[in-house]
This record gives sequence, structure tokens and C-alpha cells, in this order.
Amino acid sequence: MTDKIKVLRDAQPDVLLDASSWEKLSGDPHTVNLNAYASEDGTKTMGTWICTPGRWAVNYDKWEYCDFREGYCILTPENGEPIHLKAGDIFIVEPGFKGTWEVVETVRKYFVFA
Repeated sequence: MTDKIKVLRDAQPDVLLDASSWEKLSGDPHTVNLNAYASEDGTKTMGTWICTPGRWAVNYDKWEYCDFREGYCILTPENGEPIHLKAGDIFIVEPGFKGTWEVVETVRKYFVFA
């Protein structure tokens, strides 16, 4: 094994409960982050995010890759049309995205922030 390859099947994730810094707008959402990897400089992270229904105001300052495994949510850009996302969808959120993130049915997704 080299320090340039991280095999995550045996990772012991850091568990963070309700760690979102986003402003809650409605509902009573609760989150669980299972952070399986963080780069030494802290600029890149990956893991699993689980969230119960609710809605936040979001303002992305990082790039995020998302692979939805369960659930349903709606991302709505400021002054834009809602984007409906469900289990099986894979998508990217670019830095600078502002709007709302609404979890309609409990979501479980794999994520990578960079």
C-alpha cells in the first residue's frame, strides 16, 4: 500500500451529528456525517451523509460530487427552477451555488468535497 492510494473499505469514519452550518429554514432536519476521508490539508473530504426532512439556505464555497443512494430532495437555485433529485442520481454542485436544499424523504448520499 502506498500513501498515495486510500482504500476505504476498512475505514473507521468520523461520525458527526447535526454538523451542518447551513441555516435551517423549515422542518426539523437532523444529519449524520460519516466522514471516511480527509486530506492532510483539510481541503478534500469524502464520506456518507444522511439527513431527515427539512429545508436549508445554502451557499457553496466548495465543489461537491454527490451520489444519491436513498431518498428525494429538491435543490432550488436563487431565481431559478427547482431541481428534483432522487436515489440513483449522481450530480455535481459547483462553488458559488446559492439557494435552498430541501430534503423531502430521508436522504443517504456519498459525497466528495474538494
